Amino acid sequence: MANIASARKRARQSEKRRQHNASLRSELRSAVKRVKKAIEAGDKAAARGVLQQASSVIDSIADKNIIHKNKAARHKSRLAAAIKALP
Repeated sequence: MANIASARKRARQSEKRRQHNASLRSELRSAVKRVKKAIEAGDKAAARGVLQQASSVIDSIADKNIIHKNKAARHKSRLAAAIKALP
């Protein structure tokens, strides 16, 4: 543990930020899982609706620099392609 006051504060801030980022990352994973579940169910219309909500979550998290913008784009692209491939 840090001995200097500023280092202790920095450690507190880092832990708080880590927990916040972890919760956002978890929200991202949950959004992606909801889309994948809709795709597996085979319901194209429902999957599109869930993808729209997930895209909003993905973009929001990318804007906060929790994930890279290219990673966000890759997630959205792959999910959209999977929905498009549904019969």
